[in-house]
Parts: sequence; structure tokens; C-alpha cells
Amino acid sequence: MRIVFAGTPEFAAEHLKALLDSPHQIVAVYTQPDRPAGRGQKLMPSPVKQLAVAHDIPVLQPPSLRNAEAQAKLAALAPDLMVVVAYGLILPQAVLDIPRLGCINSHASLLPRWRGAAPIQRAVEAGDGESGVTVMRMEAGLDTGPMLLKVTTAISAEDTGGTLHDRLAQMGPGAVLQAIAGLADGSLQGEVQDDALATYAHKLNKDEARLDFDRPAPELERLIRAFNPWPVCHSTLDGETVKVLAATLSTGHGKPGEILGASRDGLVVACAEGALSLTRLQLPGGKALAFSDLFNSRREKFASGKVLGQ
Repeated sequence: MRIVFAGTPEFAAEHLKALLDSPHQIVAVYTQPDRPAGRGQKLMPSPVKQLAVAHDIPVLQPPSLRNAEAQAKLAALAPDLMVVVAYGLILPQAVLDIPRLGCINSHASLLPRWRGAAPIQRAVEAGDGESGVTVMRMEAGLDTGPMLLKVTTAISAEDTGGTLHDRLAQMGPGAVLQAIAGLADGSLQGEVQDDALATYAHKLNKDEARLDFDRPAPELERLIRAFNPWPVCHSTLDGETVKVLAATLSTGHGKPGEILGASRDGLVVACAEGALSLTRLQLPGGKALAFSDLFNSRREKFASGKVLGQ
């Protein structure tokens, strides 16, 4: 098949790798325009663009696909199929109608649960027992199209947003190749989603990564895992930002945010219900460290009775 691929982050790049290793012809790649990144704010190509350039695949980076010129360029490629993975642009109906077999999308959730921008992190945050990848036919709505196939994986009590992302990034490409084969031979028929079961995975932002110790400890423990490696949960202590990359449930009572004790095992902090033992922290100007390492060198900073988040 003549395939146009559209995607932007590393999750999408893993899918493109699989397609490049397949018998299909990738005639072009669409990805988001280069964005400023790093301390120097230099323009950086997306992981998908970097991979496409390395394989001499033509790259297109239109800011929108809603204008006639961008749509004409896509049509000129005469694609049989468009494969979309975390592209970041809404595709209007005129674009969805261009490929002979339409457009399919690999989405990192078990639809209709967690439609939207951050399905991996929201599943961990909510305490879901499983996640997966759904390959669907695309419609004009957001992640609403008929489902072609699903692959599933359990979410463990140790999973972070990062570990689940990496696992799904390995599962998705095979599902897409299987779906393409099913579309080619006519064996796959889409299953309509039940909108009554749909939930929305809002885009992540740094503001909601601030730890509110007026919440129950289990909620915060899941949030810390979900937001690792980005945007990373944080609080303040002695007027400085403290990033929290890992925590476990603990016991104790006190004012929300109060340090109840510290040892090599962790920094125990009171929550509205229960307590958390913070086990991996990052202080300003430093790297992320196990609390046992910080406890050895900065013990006085973590004295009982101090309050995080003031």
C-alpha cells in the first residue's frame, strides 16, 4: 500500500519504524512544525521528522490541514491509506476522505475510555487496572471512530506514565500492521463505540502537578506515578521547589503537608487521609535522587514538623 504517515512524538516514531520495516511504501510523513526546546530554545524537529529524514522520506509540516492548498498536496500523493498516531492536528472530513481506504489511528487507550490528549497518564492517575492500544477508523470527532482492534496490558501498582507509555509504544505498531492487513483483505469490520462509556483525557499541565496534601494519599500516589516523567509532581519546602518522582503509601496523622518523620526509607508526609512516604526527590539545581541519598547529606532540611506546600 501507498501510506501517508502522520505523527509527532516518540510514541508515533515507534509506529513509523514498524511501517518502514514492512512491505508498505511510506510516500510521505506529516508532523508538527519544529518547536523551540531546551535551554537555548532552539528549533527542534520531532522524533517522527528525525526518523523520516534519516530514511529519506519526504516530510510535510503544515500548521493546519484545513486549507485547500494543504489538502491538494495530500491528494497529489495518491495514498491508499493514512496512518495517524499522536499527530496533534485535527483532520477535517475533506482530509479523511482523500485516502482510498480512509484514515486509521493508533490511540493509547481502550476506547471509548480516555479519548483525548493524555490517555496514558489519565489511566494511571485514575487507578485503572488495564490499558492498551485501540486502532480505529478515523471520523471528524475526537477519537470517536469505529474500533478495528484492541490490544491490552495490565497496569501494575508500580507503573508510571513513562513505563506504560513505553509498553504501549511497543504494542501499538504490531496492532497497526495487523489492522492494515485486515483492511486490505476485507476481514476487519469496525465496531461502533458506545459514547455513554466515553471519558475524556485532558491535556497535562504543570499546574495540576502541584501536590495538594489536602487530598487522600492514594490519589496523590497515583498522580506522582502518572506524571513521571512529565510534568513531574512537585511541592515546596523552605521556599524551594521540590520535585517528587516516586512515593509509597504510609501511615500517620498530621496537618496536610506536615513532615511526620524521615529515614533512609523515605520522607513521610501527612495527607488529608493517610500519609505518603516520598522516596525519590529532586532539589533545585540537583538531579533526582533516592531519598536515602538526600537523607544522608541534607537531614536537617527534612526535620519533623516542617510543612510542605506552604
